Amino acid sequence: MIQRNILENPAWYTAYTPYQPEISQGRLEALLNFQTMIADLTALDIANASLLDEATAAAEAMAMAQRISQSGANGLFRRPGLPPADARRACRPAPKRWAGRSSSATRMQDLDPAAIFGALFQYPGTFGDVRDFREPIARLKAAGAISVLAADPLALTLLTPPGELGADIAIGSTQRFGVPMGYGGPHAAYIATKDAHKRALPGRLVGVSVDSRGNKAYRLALQTREQHIRREKATSNICTAQVLLAVIASMYAVYHGPEGLKAIARRVHETASHLEAGLTTLGWSVRSSAYLRHHHGRSRRAARRPSSNARVESGINLRDIPSCHGTSCIGISCDETTTTEVVQRVWCAFGESPPRRRSGPASSQAMRSKFRPSCAATATF
Repeated sequence: MIQRNILENPAWYTAYTPYQPEISQGRLEALLNFQTMIADLTALDIANASLLDEATAAAEAMAMAQRISQSGANGLFRRPGLPPADARRACRPAPKRWAGRSSSATRMQDLDPAAIFGALFQYPGTFGDVRDFREPIARLKAAGAISVLAADPLALTLLTPPGELGADIAIGSTQRFGVPMGYGGPHAAYIATKDAHKRALPGRLVGVSVDSRGNKAYRLALQTREQHIRREKATSNICTAQVLLAVIASMYAVYHGPEGLKAIARRVHETASHLEAGLTTLGWSVRSSAYLRHHHGRSRRAARRPSSNARVESGINLRDIPSCHGTSCIGISCDETTTTEVVQRVWCAFGESPPRRRSGPASSQAMRSKFRPSCAATATF
């Protein structure tokens, strides 16, 4: 129903920005659903009706952080572990004359918060690690700096939301919400913040009003933020917003509901746990002890990597990370479409046989103990 009547419907996919609210009530309501969904997931007061992609959202968030920061500094902190596109676009110092700073310290001991106007953290990290950023966020706040968390919305159904961690701004991509991979193309991004910063929020906002007959009506609010209206004083360019994919993401959330989304996240984590248990049995170590859907592993055996032929034959595409803490690493990501057959092929791509265990819930330790060398065997979860 959603695919046929929304995704494939010209009335929806040609929507640029619904400037005529009298004929765009359905589209405006769908975008309001998107805003509400993001505000609920991030535990922040207000969200806009999407941005182009996560890297654009990262750049917009840091520009917004500089506008609202009370620090007066021009330093920008980024912690290693950001996706490469986010790090490149959000932290380019030339346009804004920002002084980029980075540190691998979890608690930022070697960084003076007074020297920066904002910091960008990834939650969970690009390698799947889940960290508690309360302490660095508190230090930033005490120095008048702004904290930005780039968070996976599917992970936020289970993890503590950015607003409860104390973050000022949350950004991310809603590609995980029912939008297929687009060959590297953009997916609707989100940005949310506290109510005190709503005037500095980039992009478009949908609001609810009452029409001349007393009926509830949807409209675009705070439109003076748009570039072609405010020109050089605009906070962003409205062209960098997604309409259709934001609507699809919101419909995905409406279709599954809160409990359905949590069930999907739990299933993704369980799949990642099974995959990790098998790889550990095969002699591979996983870098992150706490993760949701990503693995970042290296071999415990000398200079061993899954062969290219095995990966091609298995139809598996792994992320090669040439240099990582002095060794070569491989990244693997699971999602709601990852089946037991795919996990089986990943194990075989590593040139080894998969673990096996009896059906029903079991721990990773039990899974390791059931390992038997037979790549032709069928894994049953």
